[in-house]
Amino acid sequence: MPVLVVIGYGPGNGHAIAHRFGREGWTVALIGRSAERLHAGVAQLEDAGVAAHPFVGDAGDPDFLRATLRSIRKELGPVAAVALTAYRNVVVDDVLTTDPETVAHVFDIGVAGLLAAVQTTLDDLRSASGSVLVVNGALGLQDDAIDGYAVSFGGDGVALECSAKTKLVGLLAARLRPEGVYVGEVVINGSVQGSPHAGPTAIDPADIAERLWRMAGERTETHVHVAEQRP
Repeated sequence: MPVLVVIGYGPGNGHAIAHRFGREGWTVALIGRSAERLHAGVAQLEDAGVAAHPFVGDAGDPDFLRATLRSIRKELGPVAAVALTAYRNVVVDDVLTTDPETVAHVFDIGVAGLLAAVQTTLDDLRSASGSVLVVNGALGLQDDAIDGYAVSFGGDGVALECSAKTKLVGLLAARLRPEGVYVGEVVINGSVQGSPHAGPTAIDPADIAERLWRMAGERTETHVHVAEQRP
């Protein structure tokens, strides 16, 4: 069975992606910092008939992440797909007043972590004509209104991370497309069901997982935007 690695597993998007691939017969490896959350997720997935395995790791620590991925390969075999859902808010509410060294850490997961994951699994991905799938946020879009919204609630750091992640996805897609490896992202404009700030029209994480599944199969779109359908 092909192996999917979900980096930054949580009960929302990470769980939905694991379940969507798992129901197609994939073996799923879950990476997260909380062993308790990982084991709870594995139990739920196994109840649904999904072969799932927990691995403690930190998407913001490239050395730790590389070691975790090597453990997954040793235990489960070659990796056919990687899904990055990890998110950590490095508080940068105002780029004008935040120390530049702190600002640099907003890229620990979306740039350094994603790149470490791809580099570590690249031989497997090439052999399997595999996929790199990313969940991202719309604060990174090049849009004056979105920039103003980010500034209004002190989301400068999140906006920078999302923007850099989108660019990295595009660069990886351009480099790996000729080698048969698909790279794509879903950019979420709005809240997701189950998240702390979810509203009445929040997006169902199962819909995001379904979109990523189709993207991995069709391999035609790199950046797909999904928005809340507000009345």
